[in-house]
Amino acid sequence: QVQLVESGGGLVQPGGSLRLSCAASGFTFSSYWMNWVRQAPGKGLEWVSAIVSGGGVTYYADSVKGRFTISRDNAKNTLYLQMNSLKPEDTAVYYCAKGSMDYWGKGTLVTVSS
Repeated sequence: QVQLVESGGGLVQPGGSLRLSCAASGFTFSSYWMNWVRQAPGKGLEWVSAIVSGGGVTYYADSVKGRFTISRDNAKNTLYLQMNSLKPEDTAVYYCAKGSMDYWGKGTLVTVSS
């Protein structure tokens, strides 16, 4: 069955960096777009970024453009999100989601605070 497992979250100071990973299994990872979506405490879901199946094209929400970088390693069935210049408003649970968002991981918490 499809499994998506996020990791790499934690507590970081404003201006710091984190790299999230999402290990995928149960489907042909290299055939699907992948997404990162986040949910801040008490708020709704916010789409963050997407990457096409081959990795050559990426998309970002305006709120993270220029600070976050999405990438993937199809040989390792893994999706990444490099987050730099983190702000307190980036605090959220970050989820990876397959393709049309038919499958989601359980998320990893990122807390940006001094």
